[in-house]
Amino acid sequence: MEKKLMAVTAVAAAAMLALSGCSQGGQASGGSGSGDKSPIVVGSVNTDSGPATFPEASQAAKAVFDQFNAQGGLDGQKIKYVAQDDKGDPATATALARQIVGQDEAVAMVGSASLIECELNAKYYQQQGILSIPGIGVDRGCFDSPNISPANVGPFNDTTLTLLYGTQVLHADHICALLEIAGNTKPAYQAAIAKWEKVTGQKLFYADYTVPYGASDYTAYLVKAKQAGCKTIMNNPVEPDSIAMLKNAQAMGWNDVTRLLLTSVYSTNYANSVTDTGKGVYVPAEFYPFTEVNSQTKAWRDLMDKNNIKLTAFSQGGYLAATHFISVLKQMKKDGKSITRQNVTDALHNLKPIEDPMIGTPYTFGTAKVHDTNICGWPIQLMTGTNKWALAAKGGDKWLCIPKD
Repeated sequence: MEKKLMAVTAVAAAAMLALSGCSQGGQASGGSGSGDKSPIVVGSVNTDSGPATFPEASQAAKAVFDQFNAQGGLDGQKIKYVAQDDKGDPATATALARQIVGQDEAVAMVGSASLIECELNAKYYQQQGILSIPGIGVDRGCFDSPNISPANVGPFNDTTLTLLYGTQVLHADHICALLEIAGNTKPAYQAAIAKWEKVTGQKLFYADYTVPYGASDYTAYLVKAKQAGCKTIMNNPVEPDSIAMLKNAQAMGWNDVTRLLLTSVYSTNYANSVTDTGKGVYVPAEFYPFTEVNSQTKAWRDLMDKNNIKLTAFSQGGYLAATHFISVLKQMKKDGKSITRQNVTDALHNLKPIEDPMIGTPYTFGTAKVHDTNICGWPIQLMTGTNKWALAAKGGDKWLCIPKD
C-alpha cells in the first residue's frame, strides 16, 4: 500500500491487516482465528541435485502433508509445503531460505535435507524467530543451533556409533578413516572420533580427510590406506562414492577389509550394486531398519509405496519430521492456539518428547542452545555375496547408543 494512502487510512489499514491474519515475518501465517482457513505455510531447503543429493526427505515430508490435507487438514486448514532445491550452491541456499521465510511467510521449516543450508541459514532463522526440523541434518550447523533440531542422528553421531560397533562388537583393529569433507565439517568429524576415543581409549590407525565427493576413481586413496596397514575402513561416502570405492578395492584385490560406514549408503540399490564387500559393510541405521517389513515401519512404508518414493533412511527422516510437526499442530489446535510462527515456535520449545517405533531416541526440540540429542542407531550388515541388508543383531531391542557423559 502506498505511503500516502497509508497515512490517510492508517486505522482502516490496521483493521484490514488484523482481519487478514497477516503480519511481517509470517507471524500470523496460517491464520489468526478459529475460523481462518488460510494455508499453513511450511518450507524446506534441500539438495536435490548435485554430487550428493537427498531428494527423498522432502518428497516424504510432502507425502505426509498431502495425506494430512486429503484427510481434512487441521479442521479444514491445509498445509502449503514449499520445498526448494539449493543444488548444493551456497548463494542459492541462502536466497531460498529468505524467499520461504521472508516472502512466503512460513511458520516453520520442516523436512529439509541439504549439504549446506543449516550452517548458512541458522543465524537468519534466529533473526526471524523461525524453527527448523530437518528430515536429514547433514552439515554441522544442523546440530549446533538453538533454532534447528533434526529428526535424524546425523553423520557425526553416526560416525561415533559405527566406530563403537566396530571396536565393541566386531573387535576390529587397525581402524582407518577415509573421510569426504563438505564445507567446514572436518572439526565435527574429528569431534565425533574424539567421542569414540574417549569411550574406548582407542585411536585411529590412519586418517585421510582429503577424499573427494563424486570422484571417478578412488584407487589412489585406497592404495595409501592399504600401504598404511589398514584392516578396517571407516568412511562417510554417499551411495555412489561408496560403490565406486568398493569396486576400486575389488579391482586392487584388497578384499580382507571390514568397512564401517554411515546411514548414507543404506539402500536397496546399494546392496544390489555391491557383490564383494570383503569382510562386510556395517552401518548403524539412524532409524529402525527399513529393510525389515513389520509393524515398526508399516505406516511409513505404505505411504512411500503409495507415492512411489524410494524406501531409504532419507525418506524415513522426512516422514518423521513431517509427522512430528503435525503432532505439534494438533496439540496447538487442542490448546486453542492459532497457527502462527510465534505460536509454533513456542509449541516446539515446550514440546514433550515424541516416541516413535522408528527412532531409538525420543524426538524433542526444547530451548537448548544446541540440538544433538539423537544418539542411537540400529546396527545392520551387508555381507559379501548376499546383496541384502540384515540385522547385525537379532532379537529384542538392539539399539546401539552413545554413552552419555
